[in-house]
Parts: sequence; C-alpha cells; structure tokens
Amino acid sequence: MDRMPKWADVLLIPLINLLIAFALSGLVILAIGKDPVVALQTMVQGSFGSTNGIGYTLYYTTNFIFTGLAVAIAFHARLFNIGGEGQAALGGLGVALVCLSIQWPHWLIALPAAMVGGAVFGAAWAFIPAYLQAKRGSHIVITTIMFNFIAAALMGYLLVEVIKAPGSMASETSPFPPGASLPTFHEMLAPLGIEFNRNTPANVSFLVALACLVFFWALVWRTRLGYEIRAFGQSESAAIYAGINPVKITVIAMLISGAFAGLMAINNVMGEAERLILNSVEGAGFIGIAVALMGRSHPVGILLAALLFGFLYQGGAELSLWENIPRELVIVIQALVILLTGALDGMVRGPVEKLFAKRKPA
Repeated sequence: MDRMPKWADVLLIPLINLLIAFALSGLVILAIGKDPVVALQTMVQGSFGSTNGIGYTLYYTTNFIFTGLAVAIAFHARLFNIGGEGQAALGGLGVALVCLSIQWPHWLIALPAAMVGGAVFGAAWAFIPAYLQAKRGSHIVITTIMFNFIAAALMGYLLVEVIKAPGSMASETSPFPPGASLPTFHEMLAPLGIEFNRNTPANVSFLVALACLVFFWALVWRTRLGYEIRAFGQSESAAIYAGINPVKITVIAMLISGAFAGLMAINNVMGEAERLILNSVEGAGFIGIAVALMGRSHPVGILLAALLFGFLYQGGAELSLWENIPRELVIVIQALVILLTGALDGMVRGPVEKLFAKRKPA
C-alpha cells in the first residue's frame, strides 16, 4: 500500500488526535457540571487575550521547545530519553554557577556563557546513561529515569547544604547579579512603542529557543552527523554496514539531547527566577516527550506542540482561577493529548491511511 502524504502524517493525524482529546475533555468538564464551551473560552482568553496571558503562554512554550528538542534528537537515533527532567535540573546548576561566578557587566555577555554552562551540565548528566547504553547494553529508558531521581536528590542536597543563599530559609541560591538579568518582552518591545505587561516572565530566551529550532533543522537534515543519526535510528544494522559507529552516534545524540534540555535553564532559572530554586523544572522535561511525539520530531511540529502545551498550562491556571475547575482536570486534558498522540496514535492513523489508499488510482 502506498504511503499517505507527508502533510497528513505531520498535520492531519495530530489535528484529529487533538480534536478527539478536546472532545473527550469536554465530556469530562460536562460531567462535573461545568460548561465546556465557557471553559474553552476562558482558556483561550486567559492564554491569548492579553499581553499578560501571552507572556506566560510564551514562557511555558519556551521551556517546552527546549525539552521537546531534547527528546526529538534522541528519537531520531531511536533513543527514548526520559531524563530531560534531570538534565534540565543540572543545566540549571550550570547556569547558576556561571551567573554567580562574577559580576557580569551586561546580559549580552552573561547569556552566551550561561548557555554554555547549561548545555555542558545537561550534556554531562546525559553522558553516563548514553555510555551505559552504548557500551554495556543498559536500557536508556531505565537509566535516564534513575538519573532523574539522582538529579533531584543531588539538587536538594546542594541547595540545602552547599550553595544556598547565606541566612536564607528557602532552598535557593543568592539572586544573580544585575548584569545577568535577561530582558523581558516588556523591555524588548518598549523601544518599538509596543506595550507589553511588565510582570510576565517571557524573555529573550524565547528567541534563543526559536534559533535552536533552526539549528536543530540544519543539524538533522543538512549535516553528515544528522544523516548518521537518522540512518542509525532507521536501521542499526544497515548503519553499521555503512560504516557508522553505533557507540559514537548513541553518545553524541544523547549529549546533544542533554544539552538542549540543559539550555532550558536560561529561561526558567536565569530569565524568570533570576536564581536557582528547588524543583525549578516543574515537569517540563516530561512534557517534552509529548511535545516531540506530537510534533513528529520536526522543528515546526515541535514549535506548534510546545505552543499547545503552553496554552494548556496557562489556560489551566485561568480555569482554576475563574471557573473553579480543579487544576488536576487540566492534567487530565494533557494526559488525553499525550495518550492519543502517543499510545493510541494508530487508532487514527489506520483509518486515515485506508482513506488515502482508497483515493489512489488503481
């Protein structure tokens, strides 16, 4: 049977899955005595109806772009990196150490240094699971899950016993110096005469995330390394026959994956909190799995999927605030999206493939 068009795989099937997820979510909202239409309107208005909502939506979107890219590059090598949560946490440590190391004169100097710190620490945390997979045969899923717990314990120890701000009762570092403060959307757009809420956390990291999407596309589809990663992911035996070293590709793909996850810290640690706090990742590493799945590991798809989950996060907060709908219900909606785009993808894919097969001329 001929394959269906690429656009159907990238756009049509995720859209159908999303519509089914929202329909089922609407039934759940109806079951608790709320109006699903009003709930949707509240989410849309709260996420995109003001610069305050847009700022928070884009802040969450930025986090999910980085973690989505981390999962996607591993997917291309047929590696399931579930360690984005721990890698992003260690990336935060790298960013904090860089930002606290000196009195930075300007954010344009501090940001590249912090990016290197976050990427290096995130990649380093991904290296051991990658080595164990490549050389010892340990399953990457198991080791990356274990390293999430180790990272959480390590960060707890460091933020309580080692790098906690002197005299503070909270598990956090000292505030970063003023020169390491990233410009927010309010500060970036004000010179252009555009008013943007000054209290939202969206910052210049969003532009860095967009640049990483372009870099990801160029790396995967326009370089020899990207070709080797994709070839290895398609068929390990064929890749070995072609002279591709599986150990090298496994380790490199995971290092890049960890680096993308670590880069998330420039947004939530350097940009929003302006200090390292405990549990700063807040589950973004796991959301990255859903973003990569729904985005088909393509940068355009990852951008759209990250924006969707940013909308769900911000819209969910608005539902809790204005409609008295439990925050847990938003988690149910997210779970339905993940379920339909991941585990139950074949439920939609099979009928769509048959439909396109019938449309083919005999």
